[in-house]
This record gives sequence, C-alpha cells and structure tokens, in this order.
Amino acid sequence: MKKLIAAVNRVNGAKIVITLALALLGNVALADLSDDVLRVRSAWEKIKYRTPEKEQEPAFELLAKDSAKLKEKSPKDASAAIWHGIIEASYAGAKGGLGALGLAKNAKKSFEDALAIDPKALDGSAYTSLGSLYYQVPGWPIGFGDDKMALEMLNKSLALNPNGIDPNYFYADFLFRNGDLDGAERALKKAQAAPPREGRALADEGRRKEINELMAKIAKKRK
Repeated sequence: MKKLIAAVNRVNGAKIVITLALALLGNVALADLSDDVLRVRSAWEKIKYRTPEKEQEPAFELLAKDSAKLKEKSPKDASAAIWHGIIEASYAGAKGGLGALGLAKNAKKSFEDALAIDPKALDGSAYTSLGSLYYQVPGWPIGFGDDKMALEMLNKSLALNPNGIDPNYFYADFLFRNGDLDGAERALKKAQAAPPREGRALADEGRRKEINELMAKIAKKRK
C-alpha cells in the first residue's frame, strides 16, 4: 500500500513532496465521540480505503466542506477539529500542487485549534498529526516544514500515547528520514506491538502494512 497520502509537484524549480499525516484515533471508546464525528470518520475511511485514487480528490473536497461545518458547529470539540484537519490533509494529498500547500496550512490550523481545546484528545492525535506535517511539508520559503518542531510534537504525542501504533509509526518514519535506522526500527517494533483499536480494523490493517514497508526500506538501506 502506498503511503497514506502523497503528492509530488514542482514549484519554482523546487521539488515539493507532501506526505500528509493521518494520525487516526487511538484507544478511544466510540462512546466518547459524537455521532457527527463518527460519521465523518466513517466517510473518510470509505474514501481512503475503498475509493479509487483518481476519485478521491472530489470526494475529499466534499467531505472537507462537511467537516468544516462540523468544526464550526462544535467549536469546543477537539475531536471535530482533529478530524477536520485529517480530512483537509487528505484532500491536500489528493489534490497536489500549490493548492495542497494551502490545504496543509488549513490542516495545521485545525490541529492547533484542537490542541488549544484539549491536547489529550484522541490520545494526543493532534500532536501526532501536527508533528508529521512539520517533517513532511517543505520548509521555508515554500512551506512551514521544520524538523525541530516535528520532533517536539512527536515526543509530546508519544508522552501521551507511548504504545500507540500511530505515534510510533510516525516517529519511526521521522527517524528513518533523518538516517537513524536503529531508532526507526525500535519505534516500528513498538508500533507492531500496539493493541488493536476499537472500531479501527481497517485503519490498523493499513498502518501495519505501512510499518512492514518501512521495515523493508530499513533492511534495504542496510545492505
């Protein structure tokens, strides 16, 4: 399976690679989420895992409008802000180009809004998502990418959810991109050992496939 979201474009001669994060729900009881949040989450899953790639951009565009209304309607619900950010990031990845950078900035704002409401919401998923945005979006002058901020956000997410599949996967990916193969492998093994998430079988399956793909890249690097 390809990385969850990837768009490769060239702007002003610079290669832009946006692999926007989708820090999915951790071990959060379904009862803790509103029906509206569950609805947009379910819609996102169907688009991401059951919709052909060429049809994903318009589908994510419509869902982003829906989740924006939900976020506006529920200004004190951190989970609504997180899921709007995830959907915006997904839309950015499907869209690509300069428009993707604008959507990535919108996603960043949504994650920051969620942190202002409740940084512990969804097992710290806002920290995970924000951290992965920081290390995968291009840096200045094109984007807001910043490895130092990425590491800070990822460490905060791990402090809240040390055994979670998502924070360990993204931390491993960050370390791999920075040449720390041993650290990346250790984090991936923790991700592999993460317990299944309630109602997240499809997401867990996709993430575990990504974990295996990253493990293979590490093995290849060591040859």
